[in-house]
Amino acid sequence: MTSKVTESFKIADTDGHSDDVSRRIFMKRLGKNAGVGMLAGGSLLRAADATRGEEVASSMPHHEYAKHDATSLASLVRTGEVSAEELLNAAIQRLETVNPQINAIAGRMYDEARTAIRQGLPRGPFTGVPLPVKDISFPMNGVPSEYGSKLFADRRPKRDSTAIERLKRAGFVPFARTRVPELGILPTTESTYGGITRNPFALNHTAGGSSGGSAAAVAAEITPIATASDGGGSIRIPAACCGLFGLKPTRARVPTGPNGFEAWGGLAVLHAITRSVRDSAALLDVMSGSAAGDPYAAPHHDGTFLRQVLHKPGKLRIALVKTMNPTTDVDAECLQALQESADLCESLGHTVEETTDDFNRQFSFQELRNSHGMTVLVAVRRRVLARLEELGRELRHDDLEPVTRFYHDYAEQYTAVELENARNAFFRAARKMSDFQTRYDVIMTPTLATPPIKHGEICMTGTAQQVLDGLLEFIPCTQMANWTGQPAMSVPLNQTKSGLPIGTHFMGRFGDEGTLFQLAGQLENARPWDNQRPGLAAVKAD
Repeated sequence: MTSKVTESFKIADTDGHSDDVSRRIFMKRLGKNAGVGMLAGGSLLRAADATRGEEVASSMPHHEYAKHDATSLASLVRTGEVSAEELLNAAIQRLETVNPQINAIAGRMYDEARTAIRQGLPRGPFTGVPLPVKDISFPMNGVPSEYGSKLFADRRPKRDSTAIERLKRAGFVPFARTRVPELGILPTTESTYGGITRNPFALNHTAGGSSGGSAAAVAAEITPIATASDGGGSIRIPAACCGLFGLKPTRARVPTGPNGFEAWGGLAVLHAITRSVRDSAALLDVMSGSAAGDPYAAPHHDGTFLRQVLHKPGKLRIALVKTMNPTTDVDAECLQALQESADLCESLGHTVEETTDDFNRQFSFQELRNSHGMTVLVAVRRRVLARLEELGRELRHDDLEPVTRFYHDYAEQYTAVELENARNAFFRAARKMSDFQTRYDVIMTPTLATPPIKHGEICMTGTAQQVLDGLLEFIPCTQMANWTGQPAMSVPLNQTKSGLPIGTHFMGRFGDEGTLFQLAGQLENARPWDNQRPGLAAVKAD
């Protein structure tokens, strides 16, 4: 039986060669190139320098490296045009060049990455591709997982998560950890412990959160792909801020085990931020599918998500929703970008109907937002208490940032009945959403109500009320997909007059990532965004 991963591998081999043909070409090149030796797993290294007896470090030139998405880089490794170590060195050199400006990286795993290459990488759809890993949601055996928090400094999980196991099996080479806000709570990435992660397009503006480090790393061309997670928009928000593609999968599409079954009570899911649509789809093929012992699974998907990118979606019925209650003030440039995206969709043959008022009447937004807050606060308290148990001590006044500490203390008052009521509010919303989408295939909204905000506007050193107000003003639309469990994506179709990225947000039916990938592929082809690079070397603080 052909697995999804194997099928993705075959599609991703864009050279069109069979495995045997690719191997013959590889060996022919190997014979022609003096000073090249082969290691286990098929990766190439420059031979030892004849005069010094030392290994000569080589890397792919950045101007070439940055042209490729992850699928293309893997194809180069597969055909022997570059080695896994050359890609790793290219990623490391770029990281060390740009990270002082953007602070996207929480930790380095260079030695572990080189060891993995020397020992031989699995043959998969992404063999040899360097991968930054978000410093929360993706525990790795023996690697610090600090959650952007002093309390979790140097915390080292004792095993890989299921997601990391699958990513390594696909051939990825994890080599760095990316910054997050404390405990992944905020839609920005700044903390007293980890500092401020800056947007490569404008250093005084946020890269988004909580996967801001991952988005900044991809936008700054360290790699074309990085892992991310999303409990209220944390894939889509930074993707929109940094001009990237970000898809939040259906609830339970990607397992969060083995040490947990739900993240944030089922609100949070795992995936990635990418430059290309096909990378996102191929990665979901790698990561998706329930694991043994999971309490429930996402609806079955036939075939591969990668194949969906190549298919046109047909004529879609799209509901246009300009904002969600109680937020009424959306930035004029964001509304203009939304309308331009709607016009683009209509030019592709889809029908777009504004349904803002009708949509907002369907849902009890105050109840849903309160339920979201309750669920997150309880999850934060649970995680903090578990860490204190590991350390064998009480909470100290400087362990957490002020708002995080407030959240932790406030959550003590919630009862089990209140938490169960919150879960039921989400389930009721999911049924209403399902009813609403009998009339529409896709719902379109702004990803953000404003362009990327400046640093300090939403952070954990202020007050809880300031954070709440900031959330409503900045991200009124992304949380709905977490409440209902449906897939959603931010597509980088527009920019402000000053050059800041603006994302357009699309939500699909529960379990229907396929339609979103079809639409995203169509939009990417109609309005390519890959040439919208920040030119980081020339970026200055405004």
